[in-house]
Formats: sequence, structure tokens, C-alpha cells
Amino acid sequence: MTIKVHSYESMGTFDGPGLRLVVFLQGCPFRCLYCANPDTIAAEGGTPTQAHEILRMADDQKAFFGRKGGITFSGGEPTLQAEALLPLFADLKAHGIHICLDTNGGIWNRHVEELLKLTDLVLLDIKEFNPERHRRLTGRDNTQTLRTAQWLERNNRPFWLRYVLVPGYSDFEEDIRALGERLGSYSQVQRVEILPYHRLGVHKYEAMGWDYQLKEVKENTPGQLARAEAIFKEYFPLVVTN
Repeated sequence: MTIKVHSYESMGTFDGPGLRLVVFLQGCPFRCLYCANPDTIAAEGGTPTQAHEILRMADDQKAFFGRKGGITFSGGEPTLQAEALLPLFADLKAHGIHICLDTNGGIWNRHVEELLKLTDLVLLDIKEFNPERHRRLTGRDNTQTLRTAQWLERNNRPFWLRYVLVPGYSDFEEDIRALGERLGSYSQVQRVEILPYHRLGVHKYEAMGWDYQLKEVKENTPGQLARAEAIFKEYFPLVVTN
């Protein structure tokens, strides 16, 4: 079974601990208004890749990973290809390679559950806590994302909570506090990462002939980021702004 790969990043430092090989996979069920990789959304496309090719790349770069690094699967939404990824994850574990999975947590089936059991660290992207605002931002409900967080907690699977701070869309104090009240007691949340909103992917929309709907949204001010970080720190012991 092949895996549809969009692209790779070697020596990545923003998607998990240490230096990492980041594998961006094709396809995503969310339609986030600020998506920086809109070319990964369609399930069609990507390069059909054999699992052993990805394993070889990870083995080749293993010397650079050190004690903290490894491989991260991002996207797109990698759990769309959970069944195809399962044998690869098992092989990566057998080779002693640390695995991160960057996911929106919105897909659930037996393959996803098995994949999470093989994952060393989940990077769980929670787009918004309020369900209506989440739907406005992503086109999808957040019920399963919160259930995925609950499953990770109950099954002792460590994860980082990632939150993109979009002015006027996901920077509401009451929603951040509600998220903190729901997940702040979770022992498996090792870290919260606040990801500032940026417009780096706008040129991709233009190239694809898509309308970028957040044209009027400005990037975060230092004050907005500091305020959000202070609120998160009331609920979580380790909060960083990436």
C-alpha cells in the first residue's frame, strides 16, 4: 500500500522536539481559512511513495536526530492515510526512530487508534474551542478533536496542544479559558504551543486561483501574543509562542 506524500522537510525544528525529518502528506478533511498549505488539502495528488522509501530516508538522517529528534508526519491530515501508515510506523519503531504525528484529531477509526498507539508524541491542533467558531474557521465540528484529546489522556499518550492565534477568529479570551478548563488538568499535555497567525501561504492561493478569505486579517501584535500566552499559563505549566 502506497502513501501519498506532498513534500519533505529535512532538519525541521518546528514540528516536534529536536531535529526532524518532516513528511507532509496529501489530503485533509478540514478547510481552515488560514491554511498555509492549501495544495495539500485535496485527497487527489501527492506522490505515491512506498513505505520503505520513507524508512530509508529516516534511517539516512538518523545520525542527525540526536536524543530528541526523529520523524514527524504532517500534512494535510496524516490520519486520512492511517491504514497505509501503520506498517511504516511499526518499522520506524523497530528502528528506534522517534515518531511525531501532527493531527487535527478530527478523524477516528480503528486504524487511527492503532496509529496513535504507535506514536511517541502527538501534536494535536485544536483550532478553536467554541464549536460554532470552530466550524466557521475550519468548516468542520470539533467534537471528535476533543474526544481524541480525551482518548490520549485516558491512554497515557503524551501530546502537545497547538493553537493558531487568528485575530478575530480564535483569540477570544472566553474560548481560550474554556479550553484551559477542559484540558488544563490533563497530565498528558506536555506543552502548549501558540502559533502566531501568518500569511505565508497567500501566494499559493493566488497560484491555485483560490480566494484567500482572510485578506483583511493582520498578523498578531506582540501584545496579542503576550495576552494569549498569559491566559494559557493560568491553566498549563509549559506554554511557548512559536
